[in-house]
Amino acid sequence: MSVAAVIRHSQHGAVRAVVLFLIALIAVVAGGGVWWYQVGRQPAQPDALPQAERKDTPPASAARPRPAQRVVSLVPAVTEMLFAIEAGSQVVGVSSYDTYPDAVRQLPRVGALVDPDVERVLSLEPDLVVTYGSQEELQQQLVRAGIAAFDYRHGGVGHALDTMRTLGARTGHAREAVRETTRISTALAAITQRVAGRKRPRTLLVIGREPLAMRGIYVSAGKGFLHELLTLAGGDDVMGDIPRESVQATTETILARAPEVILEVRSGPKPDATTIDRERRAWSRLSGVPAVRSGRVYLLYDNALVVPGPRMPLAAEQFARVMHPEAFP
Repeated sequence: MSVAAVIRHSQHGAVRAVVLFLIALIAVVAGGGVWWYQVGRQPAQPDALPQAERKDTPPASAARPRPAQRVVSLVPAVTEMLFAIEAGSQVVGVSSYDTYPDAVRQLPRVGALVDPDVERVLSLEPDLVVTYGSQEELQQQLVRAGIAAFDYRHGGVGHALDTMRTLGARTGHAREAVRETTRISTALAAITQRVAGRKRPRTLLVIGREPLAMRGIYVSAGKGFLHELLTLAGGDDVMGDIPRESVQATTETILARAPEVILEVRSGPKPDATTIDRERRAWSRLSGVPAVRSGRVYLLYDNALVVPGPRMPLAAEQFARVMHPEAFP
């Protein structure tokens, strides 16, 4: 994964390997090797969310007269979208990392971003395969086999909604896709309205860190759906001026940015209370940070927080509840 390229060599190789794995897992679950988003510095307004990414034109192959009936998805985020628009019965294969919704657990596995099982994919006789934009070799093999591919690339909130509508057109569920994207947009707008007029706390959104340490800290920056959700939920992203989806942050940078709230999102099951407390106390080494001094460091464990799709309102609400608890009595 590209995230690894920004990790400097150190004596903590084994621990850093764990951090790399966790960040890579979050990236794959979210739907891409690394989050190279296509949105600008300012987030879309709630009433404009569906149009936020109109500049990202859907693939030319998006308009197909015959809806796909057998879909293989290598992208967990897209798999979730397909089920949300009621096309789940047409999904015949999923990636190694798919866990949601529960129905996917019974479906055949076909590998993932770096290890797609082409033979397995072909054996399922799909008429549409959802691939990552970087899987060029797989896409070429599909072309040679005469199988249509849906080239998925990351974007922001609006792009995720556009992707769902395109999937609806490709699978014969256009009406359901419109209904679902409207639900998402409405839910996000309601959250934004709920925190409207309140002071925006300067917030750091952490997506990776070495266990029990202040090393290997990766944070969301000024592009992508996480940045947009944080902003929609009433936060002021302290790294929002950096035009990237994520960056490695030193302790010096965090001290200088002085966040008032720290949100640390983690994919996977929630550990026991003792482990959570130890991880939270690791931040005490940065006692000069306002969020640490005031006890506003929060660890959030939920796969929904890192997936650009139907559960984005759940992520935005969790962010809003932490940053603005007074708005949720």
